[in-house]
Amino acid sequence: MNPIAQKVKEAGVVGAGGAGFPTHVKLTSQAEIVIINGAECEPLLKTDQQLAAHYPEQLVHGLQFAMEATGAREGVIALKAKYKSAIKALEPLLQKNMRIAILPDIYPAGDEVMTIWLTTGRRVPPGGLPINIGVVVQNIQTAIQIYQAQQGNPVTSRFLTVAGKVPKPITLRGPLGTSVKDVLKKAGVELSSDLAIIDGGPVMGKLVDGHKAVAKTTGGLIVLPKTHPLIQSKEKRLEAMLRLAKTVCEQCQRCTELCPRHLIGHGLYPHLLIRAVNYNHIGDPQILTGALLCSECGVCEKIACPVEISPRQVNVALKQKLRAQGVKYSGSLHNVDPMAEYRLIPTSRMLQQLGLKDYYAEAPLTTEEWEPEEVNISLQQHIGAPAKPLVQVGDRVVRGQLLADIPENALGAKIHSSIDGIVKEIGPDAIRIIKGGDPK
Repeated sequence: MNPIAQKVKEAGVVGAGGAGFPTHVKLTSQAEIVIINGAECEPLLKTDQQLAAHYPEQLVHGLQFAMEATGAREGVIALKAKYKSAIKALEPLLQKNMRIAILPDIYPAGDEVMTIWLTTGRRVPPGGLPINIGVVVQNIQTAIQIYQAQQGNPVTSRFLTVAGKVPKPITLRGPLGTSVKDVLKKAGVELSSDLAIIDGGPVMGKLVDGHKAVAKTTGGLIVLPKTHPLIQSKEKRLEAMLRLAKTVCEQCQRCTELCPRHLIGHGLYPHLLIRAVNYNHIGDPQILTGALLCSECGVCEKIACPVEISPRQVNVALKQKLRAQGVKYSGSLHNVDPMAEYRLIPTSRMLQQLGLKDYYAEAPLTTEEWEPEEVNISLQQHIGAPAKPLVQVGDRVVRGQLLADIPENALGAKIHSSIDGIVKEIGPDAIRIIKGGDPK
């Protein structure tokens, strides 16, 4: 393993954009291009664009380290034109082999497959990875963490946006393991029975409660009334949605015509998947395995379907079943739809369609350092195997100390303490640490 990747491994860096793939593994690949994905296309989230403007030197150095580790000849920072502060801060710092690629203000520009196509013209093969076409993609926050890792600083916190029905929308640094409830207090939110919380973006994020802990992949916290249509759609059970689909789906094909992955040539046909599921999975087996290509962007359910069917929800269920059976997609890459650029969804339309226009507001970045009284640090904040604890109950730990390591010969990431304190509990899923306290 090269020295840059080794330091990233020691720091416990994972993909901060949501997937949580261990970054050191990507940095052991040989690539032609490294792309820093700053599209941040989920409505209301502000973290990446603000970090790019506030820490431009660290971002460029992180890109430089990633390029050196992978042997890449070109570095690309993908941003939208409206991120003017970030562009202004970055342009004077770019090296000769780096450039800023301006993305259209569309959804889902942040899907890495779409980002690669929009910035380079290259297309990831269906079921493949970016490295198959010589590309490595990193999130802006991940790139900054790559730089920090070279300085010997492990990942103990992450920046995230708190937005929605909150008195003070804010982008802040959340120590890992901090409860959602404690983070929301920083935005002036006191939880009540009429509020719901989305961990991540409003479309692809998951509903959580106030006890959920901040992880390396927590991109944002969106607070909305429980009566909001977006919350109600997330609470809709698969069985109810399938009954609706069997009753009202007229096979209009809009879900397929607007599917971003389908537009760039992937064999994903949401309308045919709905038809197959409606009739006990009768149909071409390759159509069913096409569910594995779904990025879960939600265009099919939030924009395309006129009767509120959710092909995305069907795809999620199918993917779980197919992966459990070890099934992989094996289809070829088709031609790009000639109407592709005209069928991409403007972010403004997505914002309106989701009913979030009234919640669109600035969420100023604060770099304030703070520590909660208690953290519950998950042992699995990444793709792969859970980390194995190295500490015992009663141990006194300091921020940055290694708490859990990667199991031998497994894919994973190291976990570090986010506060100074005493280990109070070690469970199968998390380590609980109390600030200060008595070691007994």
